[in-house]
Amino acid sequence: MTGKRSGFIHRLFSYVTGKQSDTQPQAPVPTLSILPRDQHTISRRHISDNALKVLHRLNSHGYQAFLVGGCIRDLMLDLHPKDFDIATSATPEEVRGLFRNSRIIGRRFKLIHVVFGREVIEVATFRASHRAEDDEHDSSISHHSQKGRILRDNVYGTIEDDAIRRDFTMNSLYYTTTDFSIHDYCGGVQDIHNRVIRLIGDPETRYREDPVRMLRAIRFAAKLDFHIADSTAAPIATLAHLLKDIPAARLFDEILKLFLSGRAESTYYLLQDYHLFESLFPATQASLKDAPAAGQVIVNALHNTDLRIQEDKPVTPAFFFAAMLWPALVRLRDRYQNEGMPPVPALQQAATQVISQQCRRTAIPKRFTIPMREIWEMQSQLERRQPRRVDELVTHPRFRAAYDFLLLREQSGDEAIGDAGQWWTDYQASSQDDARQALMKQLHSMPGNKRKRRKRRPRKRPGNTA
Repeated sequence: MTGKRSGFIHRLFSYVTGKQSDTQPQAPVPTLSILPRDQHTISRRHISDNALKVLHRLNSHGYQAFLVGGCIRDLMLDLHPKDFDIATSATPEEVRGLFRNSRIIGRRFKLIHVVFGREVIEVATFRASHRAEDDEHDSSISHHSQKGRILRDNVYGTIEDDAIRRDFTMNSLYYTTTDFSIHDYCGGVQDIHNRVIRLIGDPETRYREDPVRMLRAIRFAAKLDFHIADSTAAPIATLAHLLKDIPAARLFDEILKLFLSGRAESTYYLLQDYHLFESLFPATQASLKDAPAAGQVIVNALHNTDLRIQEDKPVTPAFFFAAMLWPALVRLRDRYQNEGMPPVPALQQAATQVISQQCRRTAIPKRFTIPMREIWEMQSQLERRQPRRVDELVTHPRFRAAYDFLLLREQSGDEAIGDAGQWWTDYQASSQDDARQALMKQLHSMPGNKRKRRKRRPRKRPGNTA
C-alpha cells in the first residue's frame, strides 16, 4: 500500500461516521464505491450544458473534474438542481487560465466562478482536511479560531481528501463524464436511499469548524423530508450558541435559504425543536416565551410564504421579517404605552429598537427594513379606517403588503382588531360606487370617526359695541 493510500485510510478512520447505526459515531471504513451508468438514473439531459463544457475542458487539459454535491443528490432524487458545482484537481489559478469568462472569489474558501450569461458554474479545487491545533501551516492558507471555527481553508489535496472534508454524506458524491459513473466515498448513496442526513466525521468537531452546518442540517431535513441521524442531531442543542460567532451578513443569507425555499413552516418547527430559533431571532423567542399564542402570526406568515412560492408568486424578505419580528415589536410597543408614551411614538421607538437588535444578529439591509417599518406603521391606520384617509391608504405603495399582514393578524386570533381585515377585503372587491358608499357609512358610525359639530360663535350685532 502506498504512503498516500495509507494516509487516506488513516483519515477515513478519523473522519468517516458509520452508516449502520445512528448511535455509533465510528463504524467500519467505507471503501470507494463506483456506480456505473447502468446503476443510476442521472442523465446528461438533466445537466447544464455549461457545466458539461467546463468538465470537458478541464478533462481535456489533463485535470480531474467531477460534478459534486447537491446537484448529484438532487438528480438522484428526481429534483431540479438549483446550480451545478464542480470539483477539480486544478488550482484556482489554473482554472482561471483556462476560462477567460471566470473570476476568483472568496478568501475563506477560494473558488472560481465561470460565468455564462446569467448562469454561474462554481469550480473548487479538491481540498484536504487539517487540524485546528496544527500551527505549522501558513495562516494565509488555513486558519482556525480559538473555538475551532474555520476562518480560512485553502489546503488542497486529492479527491479522497476532498470527499471526507465535505459536510454530509449525501453531498459527498462525484459524477464524472469520462464514463458517466458516480464515485461514492462516504456512503452517501445509501444514506440518500435511507433518507438520512449524516455528518462526515465527529459531529461536534464539524459543527465547531462551521456552526452554519447546524442550519444546513435543518434546511435539508425540511427541504428533502429526510431525518437527521441521531449522532448528527445530538450536539446541536448544546452548540446552538456558536451561531453568535457567525457574521451577521452570512446569517442573513442563511435565513433566506432556510425560509424562502418553499418549506418555511416545517423549517420553523425544526428550528424550535433543535433550539436554534433563539440564536437567529432572540427577541422574538423571548416574546414567545411570555406569550406563546403570539407565534400564530408567524406560523400563518410562513404557511402563506410556502403557498406563494409553490404558486411561483414573488416573496419579499421585508414581509417575512416583518412577521418574524412582530411579536417582539408588540411586546416592546405595549411596554412603552404602559409607561405613558402615546401609541404612534411607542410603535416607532419599538420598531427602531427591534430592528437594531435584530441587525446585530442578522444584517438586514435597509431596502428591507424601510418597507418593514411601513408595513408595521400602516397597521393602526388600517384598523382605524378613518374615512378621509381610505383612498389615500389604498393608493399607498405598501398597501397590499400591509393589507396582507393585517389578514394574517386577523387569522391568528391573538389580537383584537375587529373586522378591519374583512372590511378592507369588501372595499377592494366593491366595484360599484353604491357599495363603497355603504361601506364608508359604516365607518362614520364607528367610535372615533364621528364628525364633531363645530360650535359657532354668536355673531355680534351692529350697534352693540358699547
